[in-house]
Amino acid sequence: MSTASPATQSQNGSFTAEVFAAHLATQAAAPAWWLERKRAAYAQFAALPMPARTNEGWRFSNIGTLSLDGVAVATPSNLKSQISDFKFKAVAELTFANNTLSSRTALPADLAAKGVIVTTLAEAAVKHADLLKAHFMAQPQKLGSEKFAALHIAFVGDGAFIYVPKGVTVTDPIVVTHLASGAGTAVFPHTLVVAEENSRATVVDYFVSADASAHFACGANDLYAGHGAQLTYVAAQNWSPTTLSFQFNSTVVRRDARVQSLNLHLGARQARHESLSQLQAPGAFSEMLALTVAMGAQEFDQRTLQIHQAPNTKSDLLYKNALRDTARTIFSGLIVVDPDAQKTDAYQSNRNLMLSDDAEANSLPGLEIQANDVRCTHGATSSRIDPEQEFYLQSRGIAKAAADELLTFGFFEEVLNRLENEPLHDALRELIKTKF
Repeated sequence: MSTASPATQSQNGSFTAEVFAAHLATQAAAPAWWLERKRAAYAQFAALPMPARTNEGWRFSNIGTLSLDGVAVATPSNLKSQISDFKFKAVAELTFANNTLSSRTALPADLAAKGVIVTTLAEAAVKHADLLKAHFMAQPQKLGSEKFAALHIAFVGDGAFIYVPKGVTVTDPIVVTHLASGAGTAVFPHTLVVAEENSRATVVDYFVSADASAHFACGANDLYAGHGAQLTYVAAQNWSPTTLSFQFNSTVVRRDARVQSLNLHLGARQARHESLSQLQAPGAFSEMLALTVAMGAQEFDQRTLQIHQAPNTKSDLLYKNALRDTARTIFSGLIVVDPDAQKTDAYQSNRNLMLSDDAEANSLPGLEIQANDVRCTHGATSSRIDPEQEFYLQSRGIAKAAADELLTFGFFEEVLNRLENEPLHDALRELIKTKF
């Protein structure tokens, strides 16, 4: 029996103590340490208040629509992968439908023999517990959504666990698809990637709705790049246009390692994405990229934090948004340079392409520098399509709508061209086209 007050039950919506107890019952086969982490997370979720307008971390956000009422933890589904509009060569695939593994394609024997692991969190909790304990949601949330991150830990049912051993190269991408189906369904996708010393891999997350129903998605991913590792991570979010979405990214980059992450935002009525990148040893490099197509009344809320904790590190952030109709975007980014992080080289740029007089773009770039020998730049721009470029295309017989689309793709290419994998580049471009 829940002893929570009516006010507490109201702010926690459908995720009551009874619902959490029912979820724990489905996790009976999980190790004790995993269940204990979930209990602690639920206690934190229940204790924390919902965001308020006075919270700086939620400045410009539409707080009034963040309701947790009327949703239910998803029931298992046998849906298969639906990626006909997002297809390219993959070395292995996992598909989760309503929080449950629904299909998988195995790794080639040569990679499995080298120790590469592509499996589920449920299997990793038993077979690779030390790695999971060390990296699963190991970095504290610092960007405002602590309550929702705790909710994710409490209710995550399964997800992807990817491990690339020292010195191993995985040439083609590993693809993880997360499907949501059914009105009011709550899903908690998770992908954890551990790239050991001097390894190399590309991992792709695809978040997609199987129907047009309203879903609640509360997902996370953990990326760890050991010394000298090269990790590329791409996430394409294509939830239904009535979904409420949260996604938390945590990236740790060690000595001489490189992590490139690209997040494509297309779906959801309201989507908040928080990305934390920590450069923990000399030579670390984090490249943080994002593309957003905002249309209708969509709101995309992007919060980033680049923390330089060691000398001679570099980060480069480029977020581009194209806004149509009455859509809104919020970008709030902060570069933090610790006192010992001399020779830091950090960039942060948010660029907004306004395709409507009624769209709204809010940008809050920032710096917090505690070292004296650094190079840091940050900035934000909002502009409309160049009328001369538009006129040139129209003079060649291209309709205005088609001309604007071509110019929007030109605006996006600066980001897409940073991907080395050309088939993945092309697949992302085709996925973006589905929005026009």
